[in-house]
Order: sequence, then C-alpha cells, then structure tokens
Amino acid sequence: MAADFEALFGADLRLLGNLSYAEQRERGSDLFVAIRPATSRIDLQRLAGVENLQQALLLRFLTQVGELAHLGHPAYGSRLHELVGELNTETTRNRAKLFALQALQAEPRIAQVRSIVVVTDRSQPTVIEIRAAVVTIDDPSPVNLVFGVDLAGAA
Repeated sequence: MAADFEALFGADLRLLGNLSYAEQRERGSDLFVAIRPATSRIDLQRLAGVENLQQALLLRFLTQVGELAHLGHPAYGSRLHELVGELNTETTRNRAKLFALQALQAEPRIAQVRSIVVVTDRSQPTVIEIRAAVVTIDDPSPVNLVFGVDLAGAA
C-alpha cells in the first residue's frame, strides 16, 4: 500500500528555492509563486509530502534554538549558529554533526538518521557542509539534505 505522503508530511507554502541544499544565510523570507494551470492565474507555490519535509528540516537548521519560544516552541531549531566564529577543526565539525543530529532527532517525521557527514568546502575553507540522509516514517527511501555553515559568518 502506497503511503499518502501529503497526509504524513503535511503541506506548506514554499519558502526555500533549493530543497536539497541551504546555508545559514538563507532564511526563507520570500514566498514563491507559480501559474495555476487550471486558471492561468498566479498563486503562491505550495509544497506537500516529502518536499514539505525537506523544507521543514532545512528551516529547522536555519532557526536558532529558542528563537520561536515566544510562539510556544522553545526547543525548535538547531544550535548550528553557535559555530560561527569557530575555527574549522575536527572538534568544530564534530560539534556540527552533534547539533545537526539533535535537530534531526527532534523531527517526529524522521524514523532514522541514516548518516551525517560534515566536510569542508575546498573552495571556501571557512565553510563546512553537513550532509545528511534520513529515513522518514512509512518510507524506506532516504531523503538527502546538504546544509552549509559559514564559520566566518560572512554575509
């Protein structure tokens, strides 16, 4: 029986252009639009199913823990922002892996974190990339994400 991914993972407005990769400077502040085929009118883009989950995971990485406390979600987000200003060392990369794992484990739509690897972007030595593969509830196919953290905090 095929899973109804929209029912499992929900739907939301599209805030991020790339659902496989994001970096800490992308805060998802713009709404995307599309032409509605039935009417040829412009409407807000919406994401459903696994794409909605991908966006939700990247937005969780982008949000600082405690940032949404005033909305009743004090534990939502990640601690990746704490790494800005740190040197790109094995310890810093291990902390990034830990912070990413904590954020992913807080997501109820994830059944298993299959892998998390943190690597240095060779073209930018102050940028680390967190590459994660997760297994979602009710679907054995992995969802892949890449999240860049600029340790220098460049804008």
